[in-house]
Formats: sequence, C-alpha cells, structure tokens
Amino acid sequence: MTTLCSESYVFDGRPAYPLLVPAKRYWHPSLSQEDGLTLILAHGTGFHKEHWEPFLDDLFGLLGTAASIGGPRLRVREAWAIDAPNHGAGALLNEAVLRFGYEPVFAWDEYALAIHRFLAGHGSGIPVDFARRRLVAVGHSFGAIALVLTRTYTPAPRFEAAVLVEPMLITEATAADATFAGNFLEQNAAKRRDVWPSREAARELFAARSFKDWDPRVLDLHVKHGLRDLPTLTYPDKQGVTLTCTKIQEAATYRDSHGRFAALRYLATFCADVPTHAVFGAIADYVCVSPSSPLFSRARAIRAV
Repeated sequence: MTTLCSESYVFDGRPAYPLLVPAKRYWHPSLSQEDGLTLILAHGTGFHKEHWEPFLDDLFGLLGTAASIGGPRLRVREAWAIDAPNHGAGALLNEAVLRFGYEPVFAWDEYALAIHRFLAGHGSGIPVDFARRRLVAVGHSFGAIALVLTRTYTPAPRFEAAVLVEPMLITEATAADATFAGNFLEQNAAKRRDVWPSREAARELFAARSFKDWDPRVLDLHVKHGLRDLPTLTYPDKQGVTLTCTKIQEAATYRDSHGRFAALRYLATFCADVPTHAVFGAIADYVCVSPSSPLFSRARAIRAV
C-alpha cells in the first residue's frame, strides 16, 4: 500500500459564485516532482471526490514500482479531486443554498463552472496557480462532461491531456428514445431508499445489492463520505443516516440534458485541442457505445478508446 498524503480545501467564489466548492489535494511524498503532471479529478453523479482514492493508491503504487526497477516513469506532481457543489462535502456546505434555484434541475454546466472558477482562481481558498501547472483532466461520467465544458469558459484551462471515463454523452436519437438510461437513472434516484438506521446497516445492504461488485475500498469510502448523520434540512425529524447527495439533488442532476448535448456538440473541438482518451465499460448497460455509433463520428480526434 502506498503512503498517500492529502489535504482538504474549500474554494470560495462568493459573491460572484454562490456555491462553495470542496476539493482534496493528494500527493506521494517520495514520488511527487515539481515538473510532474497535476491531475484534475471529477466524479460521477451520486458519488464524491473521495471515490478517486483507490485509483490514486493504485496509480502511485505503479509509479513507485516503475521507479524501483528503473522502468519508464510518468511524473505526477499531485492530484486535485473536486466535489460537485451538490455532492459529497459540497452538499453539506451548500445544503441551504441548494434548496432554492437548484431544484428540480441541477445543470451539468454548474459543475463545469465550479471547476473552471476553481482552476482560474476566481475566488479564495486554493493556494495554487493552476495556470503554471501541467494539467491532465480525468473525469467519470458527469465529471467527464463537466471537464469538457470547462473549456467553453474563458480563460479555457490548458489541459495537456484528458481521460474521459464513460462520459455520459447522448445524441439526439438517444435522447428521443423513451428507454434512454438517463430517464431510468433519474426515476431510480427519485424513488430510491435514502434513510438507514446506521452506516453499518447501510453498508450491509449495499454490499448485498446495489454495490456488490464494487471494490471494497470504494464501498467503504462511499459509506464514509456518501452518507451523513440525520437529522438534516430534508429530514429534520429522522434519526440514523441518509445520502450526502440527497435523492432530490441526484434526480435533479440526471434531469438536466442540456449539459450532455452541449458537451457532445463541443467534443470535436475539445479533442482537437486536448489529446483525449476515452474509457468505456465492456457492458453497455447505460449508454451504448461502439466505434460505429454516431457518438464517435462527433469525436474523430479521440486518441484512444
């Protein structure tokens, strides 16, 4: 197991930007190099920035092994994982603000704008000038779309590369299909169970059902950071634990389609400017993707899939 260090920060862009943006900086004391890459990590819907920790553990472990045997070495300075303002620690810090103006729809552009302001330094709380860093964007699903859209704002972040993990891109034909997975995900989020007597009880149910195929490290992090103690503003009279990202906000996030369309329209431009790699699961259970699909005709410049 690698020795991964971390520090937590909160970006404050108020009054121009009303939502606080939590982030966590990760680095390895013996592997970090000033001329190395700075990874910018964005999570998927219903998740949070800490979900990236097992990936970072494994990545720095591989970097350490490569260094010890004299093999090719990728230099990574550090990684910054950023919460969407209605997810993870962001949901806690913005709990009251999110109840007005961010329901019933939370725009995917909002996560993009939060990341853009964070990287551009349009606020306080982050002691880094990212304009001087060698940035690599790494996003999953919702987070992948957000990172693509950050470059539609000025000044556009200068990414040396991007890795988009199952980006939630949809075409016009897909959106018109009543069976589109986004509809299912929205409906499932709105009606899902969201109160449990304890974290232990929640973990037992998660492990047996919804998240039984997850890496145990990710499941432990989800129980720790994806749940919060009751009572809350949503449930002022309940005890136990509930979702950190409320099911109202999760459904509101899935309900937005504009961000996904905007990202698809901009994707070819993004890929032409930023060397981009896409990663898709072998099972097309939400968005069906194949090299012959219309999606890839929009993004011929993707380096690898």
